[in-house]
Amino acid sequence: MTKYIFVTGGVTSSLGKGIISASLAKLLQARGYRVTIQKFDPYINIDPGTLNPYEHGECYVTEDGAETDLDLGHYERFLNVPTSQANNITTGRIYQNVINREREGAFLGKTVQVVPHITDEIKRNVRLLGENGEYDIVITEIGGTVGDIESLPFVEAVRQFRWEEGSSNSLVIHLTLIPFLAAAGELKTKPTQHSVKMLLEYGIQPDILVCRTEHHVNQELRKKIALFCNVNINAVIESIDAPTIYDVPLLMLREQLDKTVLAKLKLPTKNEPNLESWKDFLGRLKNPTAEVRIGLVGKYVELPDAYKSIIEAFIHAGAKNECKVKVITIQSGQLTTENAVEKLRGLHGVLVAPGFGERGFEGKIEAIRYVRENNIPFFGICLGMQCAVVEYGRNVLNLPDANSTEMNPETPNPVISIMEDQKNVTNMGGTMRLGAYPCDLKKGTKAHHAYGKTHISERHRHRYEFNNEYFKAYEDAGLVMSGINPENNLVEVIELKNHPYFIGAQFHPELKSTVANPHPLFVNFVAASLAYSRKN
Repeated sequence: MTKYIFVTGGVTSSLGKGIISASLAKLLQARGYRVTIQKFDPYINIDPGTLNPYEHGECYVTEDGAETDLDLGHYERFLNVPTSQANNITTGRIYQNVINREREGAFLGKTVQVVPHITDEIKRNVRLLGENGEYDIVITEIGGTVGDIESLPFVEAVRQFRWEEGSSNSLVIHLTLIPFLAAAGELKTKPTQHSVKMLLEYGIQPDILVCRTEHHVNQELRKKIALFCNVNINAVIESIDAPTIYDVPLLMLREQLDKTVLAKLKLPTKNEPNLESWKDFLGRLKNPTAEVRIGLVGKYVELPDAYKSIIEAFIHAGAKNECKVKVITIQSGQLTTENAVEKLRGLHGVLVAPGFGERGFEGKIEAIRYVRENNIPFFGICLGMQCAVVEYGRNVLNLPDANSTEMNPETPNPVISIMEDQKNVTNMGGTMRLGAYPCDLKKGTKAHHAYGKTHISERHRHRYEFNNEYFKAYEDAGLVMSGINPENNLVEVIELKNHPYFIGAQFHPELKSTVANPHPLFVNFVAASLAYSRKN
């Protein structure tokens, strides 16, 4: 029978529910259990696909083409198991499903209400992942904090779910804050007490408290928290600030979070968790033998979460190369022909990031021109690849007005144009080319060398593509089309032959990079940047 774990948060947001959920899942997986994680977001958007990255960070895309919360990226990076549409549910999707059923007459004339109809739909989605017997344990992270108006239906659904399933088949982990008051020189437990009290008012007694803190929580404080929050003292777990998110599973292991969870769910502890490969990764991450400086050129660089998967992919690739990757963020909107040398000087590689819209587009093109002409390793993702095509058209093919129709619909040389099946699309949400698609790599190319195979599958999120009317002109001018979609001949990968590393990918390789399997394009890009740094 599938067991269910709910992770709630209190006091403040951004305490790290996603990392705690992923860390616990990693420990349970390392003990031999089949685990998955889902995220319930309380906003009314159907998904984060139409949200500005400044609002919500990056939009993470799954294999089946779902646009989801960035926490699903953490789940995949930790567990090395792909997620799907079922792993991320929003209030908007819950209400949409209920309203659609109401319009179909499914409720037989009854008044549709938050309780029971909305809460029933939430519970149905909780059980979806556990019904087919694929997983032993399903962890459900509830977004927001307890007390938020928008989170109330989810909290009520958890209360009902626990009553239906019984205490040995489900449990609640409540993540809370124990702040340190410098003036008083001590940790304060009152915010945690109030947060648990609020949860109790909604009818939920947490089984385990995970306490986020800057300083160690001693036994006396743990006893106080246990007494006032009505939990066992061994269920008060310290979550101290860590150097990296990848330290958290080992910290939770030391706190015996996994053992406490298994005991409460009446599950055998099986074997001790096998974390040797994880520890090996951490050893290489923390003991690099070299350092490279890689520029990340993008329009959302003020918010690191906007490029979360790219940053994490660099961490994985850096560890693989036993090299520390120092990412230097560069605002593409501030890059010009005049200051490109000043802003890009001293970098060992440049990644031009994905994005949408005209702002910062010309700055990205300037960055690509500079690295191409100066033989600095380059990696372009999605729009970054399209910018490379435009730059090459303008400066090598002598097409000064080469452009993307996204930026200039009237350009006489639309080297990047909107996809055929996107031309009549009016709705913005969930209508792009999304999810995994196949790609055939040309033998002997840098891309083929990186992957070590000719047939790959990668995840996409775009509306525009390379215009195949210019295919021969570009190839004649030296740009290699090294990756092609076998179904529609869409150009997926471009590269330059006589360059240390110049690759553009229409897909998003960062979405498939995990601790266990760093993405080969990132690994080779970091290796090329390292070679460039030693040479120069």
